[in-house]
Amino acid sequence: MTKTITKILIANRGEIACRVIKTARDMGIATVAVYSDADRKALHVQMADEAVHIGPSPANESYLVIENIIAAAKDTGADAVHPGYGFLSENPGFVRACEKAGLIFIGPSADAMEAMGLKDAAKKLMDKAGVPTTPGYHGKDQDLNVLRKEADKIGYPVLIKAVAGGGGKGMRKVDAAADFEASLASCQREAKSSFGNDAVLIEKYIQSPRHIEVQVFGDAHGHVVHMFERDCSLQRRHQKVIEEAPAPGMTDAVRTAMTDAAIKAAKAVNYVGAGTVEFIVDGSGELRTDGFWFMEMNTRLQVEHPVSEMITGLDLVEWQIRVAQGEKLPKQSDIKMSGHAIEARLYAEDPANDFLPSVGQLDVFHPSLGALDGSYRLDTGVQKGSEISIYYDPMIGKFIAHATTRNKAIQTLTNSLRTSYVYPVKTNKDFLIDCLNEPAFKNAAINTNFIAEYLSNWSRTEPLSRTALRSLAIHIYQHLPKSDNSPFSQTDGWRLNGRTGPTLVYYVNGEAISFHYSHKANGLQCEVLGKVKTSLPTDPRDVYETAAPCFDLRNDAFVIMAEGGPYQITRKPPTQANAAASSHALTASMPGKIISVNATAGDSVKEGEALIVMEAMKMEMTLNAPRDGIVSDVTCAEGSLVTDGEILLTLEKNN
Repeated sequence: MTKTITKILIANRGEIACRVIKTARDMGIATVAVYSDADRKALHVQMADEAVHIGPSPANESYLVIENIIAAAKDTGADAVHPGYGFLSENPGFVRACEKAGLIFIGPSADAMEAMGLKDAAKKLMDKAGVPTTPGYHGKDQDLNVLRKEADKIGYPVLIKAVAGGGGKGMRKVDAAADFEASLASCQREAKSSFGNDAVLIEKYIQSPRHIEVQVFGDAHGHVVHMFERDCSLQRRHQKVIEEAPAPGMTDAVRTAMTDAAIKAAKAVNYVGAGTVEFIVDGSGELRTDGFWFMEMNTRLQVEHPVSEMITGLDLVEWQIRVAQGEKLPKQSDIKMSGHAIEARLYAEDPANDFLPSVGQLDVFHPSLGALDGSYRLDTGVQKGSEISIYYDPMIGKFIAHATTRNKAIQTLTNSLRTSYVYPVKTNKDFLIDCLNEPAFKNAAINTNFIAEYLSNWSRTEPLSRTALRSLAIHIYQHLPKSDNSPFSQTDGWRLNGRTGPTLVYYVNGEAISFHYSHKANGLQCEVLGKVKTSLPTDPRDVYETAAPCFDLRNDAFVIMAEGGPYQITRKPPTQANAAASSHALTASMPGKIISVNATAGDSVKEGEALIVMEAMKMEMTLNAPRDGIVSDVTCAEGSLVTDGEILLTLEKNN
């Protein structure tokens, strides 16, 4: 029995909310956005036909409050709810609340979610269904001694994983027995904070592991199909960074074995809707039919679904809606694969500061226009002026490229990233480009340890190059105020008893740099820092062909996106930032929430001792004692919100 959906409430935010709105609009379906205080001006709110405020900025007071979302759906006359991913997308209670309110939930049943929602129970179910699973402990006894004995029995290295949730949260690799207790405590604390459940399972850590997943789809008529596989092996801290489809090195035999196993998994829980069956794969050599094991099933749309869409030509959100209306899926034989697709996640994070999230307003957001043939796509939930806050995941957008070959897709994606610009929020753009261009990646020698092995000490600190200086000189000249009454605006080059042209001092990222301009017989020249000379175009129309992109900022400043940059240019010296805390203080490296404080005034501490644990943008970080000493003051408390640079704890000064 089919039912036509006329209005969808999207119980999410950001990029995925915008993604659902686009498809719904193409299908002629009205949309309702929900938003918190922090998202009042967000892009998804602007795109939707209607928008409803559902609470304060913290997710547990807005996007995770089921009653508020149900009320918004009923008040606006929505007949269906799309959960996106994250938040309530895998919450069986939310599914049942939607059904009780007479709303169509665009996703699987609550029973299927519960069956696959806890990793330990799911693995037992998969064993019964004949799906290969990783050796490990999936029991309910969570006593420390029991877990330690099981880890010893399995043999190190082991992987501790939260039984609830996903996205790399509550997951720790443990290499030795001596590290087990501390890793377990950290894992349980993060799992409790993220999912409200601190239970864990323990598995054998597969050496040279690859992460390959299968996109599955079920309908209400008992049909289950797959849309091939994705390789998500490039990860940092268990978070996916670059994903691609199909998986490099995949053979027809292994693909058949893996997709058959995925369909068995979906059928075991009578799955309806879009889902992903994830496998851990032995990547130490060629892929084998007996070299993969079930990890978990995500009962929702995945962040990386666009690569599957680009190789199949299918709109997975459209099919989610069609299946929710009771329509039948296409036959497996009608689902074809063409070419290769790669996705890179652009995050607001600072690679130079251990990839900690970066927050603030996007004064510049200028993504690449990409290829004109449709081989490039950008999924984002932000625009120029958007605010990256401390409350949510720091992903700015997903850059996706599709081509006939993997190498061509890599090149298209690299070019798209290179010609995209964000400022002043820091991003992982250069890191992504270096990942894509690492020879081992191009040769498909990938596993989940790839980043740790090849880019663990990554940095992009580069001095001002001649090319960058030329771009600075060109744009500074273009920004000079021109006046017919000024002798410097004349182009004849004549000056009385002096050097021709002005010498100007501009501040480049806070550093004073001199630029001396002069008119020569062969055109305009600039001498930078008293030593580097370069010729400049005199026709403004030539500027964009000969210099890096430039964007105007507030307060008469501008930013140039030259190599080694970005470079902020000002006429006046920038305001001096607060001096960094010395070795007698701990400061917050970014805005966030204090999770635990492990010291009080008067305590004697050792260098490296964990004193404060804080959380920001779904990431937990530990602040350690900078040296041996006595704690003189603690200025934060568990649960308190702190700002970037705020002093949290001080040590007595050395005599």
